[in-house]
Amino acid sequence: MNLNQYTVKSQEAIQAAQQVAMELGNQSIEPQHLLEGIFQVDENISPFLLKKSEADANLVRERNRENLEKLPKVQGGNIYLSQSANKVLLDAPNIAKKMGDEYVTIEHLWLSLIETSSEVSQMLKDMGVTKKLLEGAIKELRKGSKATSASSEETYQSLNKYAKNFNELAAEGKLDPVIGRDEEIRRVLQILSRRTKNNPILIGEPGVGKTAIAEGIAHRIISG
Repeated sequence: MNLNQYTVKSQEAIQAAQQVAMELGNQSIEPQHLLEGIFQVDENISPFLLKKSEADANLVRERNRENLEKLPKVQGGNIYLSQSANKVLLDAPNIAKKMGDEYVTIEHLWLSLIETSSEVSQMLKDMGVTKKLLEGAIKELRKGSKATSASSEETYQSLNKYAKNFNELAAEGKLDPVIGRDEEIRRVLQILSRRTKNNPILIGEPGVGKTAIAEGIAHRIISG
């Protein structure tokens, strides 16, 4: 396992997992420790992914902690990675590569956890979390971004903090209907549909209707 392939956040999660195992007196690091490590270092991405996967992050963490308490405790001895935990960490870079990412992020660890046969993957599935739901949540989280740096997770968090997902708002009925602007909306959609030079720019003074055009586009995307 090459830790240089992992983002800072995912490395911190692995280190936290080891610390959890030490504190609980467990000789092997299991997927349960990895999951708790993720929760300890990540307060944004994991709750987002679970919410979008129709699961409660607090309940998932509580259930995982209950499972941690059931693991055998051993005094002394070196801590090592269990076979299943090792598989999670070995498969994560392959998942990252398939997604076109240069670094292993928290999202890849989640996908690897649910794909690797273990008590954690079974627990997640029992709570309604599936690979398909996670992949959809990751797509929504990233908004097309790729993991190209060791701090990639910070980029997603910035998008969620400073940007609005109009498509999501339109689907939830939280955007008002757009009256007029049909010509401008059609023109922007034409530009977006181009193979090249497909980046329209809306220019104008505040209050002239730039946001309304963007909202109108979201309405049309959602309505098909």
